Amino acid sequence: MKITDVKKESWPACRLIGKRGTDWGQWWGNDWFAPLERQPALPENGDAYIGAVRVAGGVPERWIGMFFPAGAAVPAGYEAVDIPAKSYAVCYLRDKEGSGDFYTMETHERCLAALKEQGFTRSEDDWCFERYNCPRFTAPDGEGNVVLDYGVAIE
Repeated sequence: MKITDVKKESWPACRLIGKRGTDWGQWWGNDWFAPLERQPALPENGDAYIGAVRVAGGVPERWIGMFFPAGAAVPAGYEAVDIPAKSYAVCYLRDKEGSGDFYTMETHERCLAALKEQGFTRSEDDWCFERYNCPRFTAPDGEGNVVLDYGVAIE
C-alpha cells in the first residue's frame, strides 16, 4: 500500500446519515445504500460511501453511510450525526483491488505520520473516515490498483 498524496479539505457543517455498528456485508445484503442515493450528497464527497469512526466518551463509534449537507432528511430506519464545519487531511492510498492493507492500524499510523510531515495536527478524538469514491476505488487502473481516500480531522 502506498500513500500517493495528502491534501487538506475544508468542509461546511454536514450530516452523516447511516447506521452505527454495522458491517459492509449487511449494507450490500440489505441494499441499505439505495435510500441514501436518492438524495443529494455533500458535494465535497460526491456519491462516495463512507466508513467512519470517532471516539465518543472514550469508546470508538463506527458508522457506515454517506455525508450529506447539514439538515438533510434522515430516511426511516437510519441514524444521523451532525458534524460541525471542519478540515480534514486526506491521504490517497493506492494498492491492488481487494488489498487488506487498506484496513490496518499500520496504515492508520502511516497516514497520521504523513499528515504530520505535511504540517497538519490531528484533532484528537474526532472523525477518521474511509471514502469509497467512484471511480477511484471501483475501477482498477491498468495495474489492478485502486485508490481509497482516508481522512483524518485536523486542527
